[in-house]
Amino acid sequence: MTTLLDGKAFAARIRAEVAEEVKTFRAQYGRVPGLAAVLVGGDPASRLYVAGKVKACDEVGMVSKKVDRPADLTREGLFQLVDDLNHDPEIDGFIVQLPLPAHLPERDILERIDPDKDADGFHPSNVGRLWLDRPGFAPATPFGVIRLLKDHLHSLGDSLAGKSAVIVGRSSIVGKPMAALLVRESATVTIAHSKTKDLPEVCRRADILVAAVGRPGLIGPEHVRPGAIVIDVGINRVADRATVERLFPNDEKKLAALAKNGSVVVGDVDFNRVAEIAGAITPVPGGVGPLTIAMLLANTLEAAKRREARG
Repeated sequence: MTTLLDGKAFAARIRAEVAEEVKTFRAQYGRVPGLAAVLVGGDPASRLYVAGKVKACDEVGMVSKKVDRPADLTREGLFQLVDDLNHDPEIDGFIVQLPLPAHLPERDILERIDPDKDADGFHPSNVGRLWLDRPGFAPATPFGVIRLLKDHLHSLGDSLAGKSAVIVGRSSIVGKPMAALLVRESATVTIAHSKTKDLPEVCRRADILVAAVGRPGLIGPEHVRPGAIVIDVGINRVADRATVERLFPNDEKKLAALAKNGSVVVGDVDFNRVAEIAGAITPVPGGVGPLTIAMLLANTLEAAKRREARG
């Protein structure tokens, strides 16, 4: 029987753990950790995501700060804003919400963030620390996936050590840091991508298959070894009725949602067909997504602890 890996419930557990640690931190240091989010422009998805971060901070007792700026903010203006947060004593970690407007250089902005306040784990210093097994911050989504995998395998009396893991997708946000984290846990890792030859055959080698390529329903049963753990990182909005019918045959609720909203959220995995053979699988929505904010809080708490340890 396939196990549904409930990311929403697991994220709630992580937030509860963080909340307890925040209480201990406050008792010891007389303050609480602080997380800031910089939002430039009016992208609706970004606004929703940042609002979720603010709500989560309130839930665990952290200071939250949203810095909202118009889309025409200059490069120099954003640099100054980042510099101010780097030196803000109330803020232990912060993120600059991506994507940025086209005229703003994302790489230059991310590299200007103090690595010790880099709650997203995107600064080159933290990328290097991850691969060198040194203390740093890992991007929240793959960090959450690792926590979920370890928790699931621990419940089975197992671990990641020695497992064959295939990651479909090589982005700097998910694919590459996911590989580094799995290697750190002694898994044997393959990164597949758009130029991989015979993708189904490569994927079928996996004990753990992570789909993070941004193509709706790409991973079907032909990609999955029976009993494998399948992690779906994809979040895609599909407006095409034929695709929705293919991924959700005879599902009147999905068709009704498509008619009402103009699109349906799906993952990179053909969930209904893959779930029939996988040993465990994450749904979309409700799988990996909720873990991202939870691990951002965990990174911020860790940043606050390290700051106090440095004095």
